[in-house]
Amino acid sequence: MARLRLGPLLRYVDGSSATVWVEASRPCAAEVRCADGAGGETRTFQVAGHHYALIPVTGLAPGTSTAYEVLLDGTTVWPLPGSPFPPSLIHTPAYEHAPVRVAFGSCRWAAPPADEKDPVGPDALDTLAARLASDPDAERPDVLVLLGDQVYADETSKATRRWLAARRDLKDPPGNEVADYEEYTRLYYESWLDPEVRWLLSTVPSCMIFDDHDVIDDWNTSASWLADMRATPWWRERLLSGLMSYWVHQHLGNLPPERLATDPLYAAVRATPDGTDVLRTFASEADANPGSVRWSYRRDFGRVRLLMIDTRAARVLDEGNRAMLAPSEHAWLREQVLEGRGAPAPVPSGANGTATPPADSPAPYDHLLIGTSLPWLLPHLVHDAEAWNAALCRGERGERWARFGEDLRRRADLEHWSAFPASFDALASLIAEVGSGPEAPATVCVLSGDVHHAYIAEPSWPKGASGPDARVLQLTCSPVHNSIPMSIKLGFHFGWSRVGRALGRRFAGHGGVPRPPVDWRRTGGPWFGNQLMTLTLRGRSARLRLDQARQEKGGGARLRTVVESELTR
Repeated sequence: MARLRLGPLLRYVDGSSATVWVEASRPCAAEVRCADGAGGETRTFQVAGHHYALIPVTGLAPGTSTAYEVLLDGTTVWPLPGSPFPPSLIHTPAYEHAPVRVAFGSCRWAAPPADEKDPVGPDALDTLAARLASDPDAERPDVLVLLGDQVYADETSKATRRWLAARRDLKDPPGNEVADYEEYTRLYYESWLDPEVRWLLSTVPSCMIFDDHDVIDDWNTSASWLADMRATPWWRERLLSGLMSYWVHQHLGNLPPERLATDPLYAAVRATPDGTDVLRTFASEADANPGSVRWSYRRDFGRVRLLMIDTRAARVLDEGNRAMLAPSEHAWLREQVLEGRGAPAPVPSGANGTATPPADSPAPYDHLLIGTSLPWLLPHLVHDAEAWNAALCRGERGERWARFGEDLRRRADLEHWSAFPASFDALASLIAEVGSGPEAPATVCVLSGDVHHAYIAEPSWPKGASGPDARVLQLTCSPVHNSIPMSIKLGFHFGWSRVGRALGRRFAGHGGVPRPPVDWRRTGGPWFGNQLMTLTLRGRSARLRLDQARQEKGGGARLRTVVESELTR
């Protein structure tokens, strides 16, 4: 009999359809049955001895909530027998009548078992799950946006290290880091079998994108870094396994059903008894030619457009042409940002999660969300230090400084948008363009994580420059469950200070770095802790809330609101 090994994860949801991801213990028919009669069924596909299914659910009614169960070969495997959690529900949106709530964050170490002390404090996802499970009427996100480091391939837990040691000699590289596909599956089991998180992901739709720790710290920092990694005997298997497992566990569920129906890789993997070689060939091509594979994607939630962009695998690393996004990726981003502007482009209700825009609305969306794991706007000292470092590595101060710059870049993780100055400027220009004119959205929000704290930053364009009419904000929220040393906390505080800003300009001057095309100021934070941000978007209004997971004196944890503010003018 087939058993449920992992999942279910509720991934895509629109007004009439959904997708549910599962892993089974053997080949089988995977089915979702809803209480209102909707449902769907598909066969599992195989990768590296594991059996997965992304089950399409159709026949849902807009604006409803329906409980569902998962069956494998006709036997109910979800909900789990004796589960303390409420039934898993599929909430179909009715965006014309209700707000869109987007919760987001990044960087989650798997929480330890309930009987072990948590060294980094309560997990924000666990705590959100507890809130929703205890109060069926509690406000729940319409989508959970996870902005990277869903698993840590290079920072494994004690339990995982014990499991690895029973499998191979940890004296051999990569030591206590994961080495292959099977070891990646262990990370997902550890993270997603957490009872609270498992239930949460079964009932709240999710969008995901990778960051460096999903593969390795500082992934694709530079061409020199990549050459060094490729010279090691273990790197190729690690990278290919990371990309393959990401495609299976995260990327597939990001795609709407109409994309899945025409996706040649998905069709090829499902058409063969064992899709391992097909997927491995795909991962090899992604490694050899980064621009040939697109991990970025778009999701529309009524009149809210979310563009999740790949800022790791799509980089151009040549020092003379460094770019955060390959030309094809930037062209795709521009196309998605501008699509529908200039002429009405109604989309039928339910297609790609989008309700038909009102006939009198000239713009295709009211809010633009750009999901990028790495913040666009950083503390001024950090920004200028990264731009200075990029100039050194280009050779602006000679070969000796270039060697020093490369060593510093790796040691200090200087590889955010500001370390790719041309890409930073291009994103600023694109935001100004899309945020201007009669079709401008009310807000353009850059959603990011990575830096293990939360803050709000707002850019401003120089006098005389063509700045946007929309309100533009950098919203950074991290970690969901992790830690940050006191020295780094103090460093980020200093980075935002006037003294830090002045020091940054000295660095920039040494490298001959021009001032960026925008200035910005911190308007909220920094906040430190395990946390989630939630945007509530209704019409052209936007409201932001930051919740932190706090330990309670009597035991347990709860989410406490740290800040709540209106974003629209």
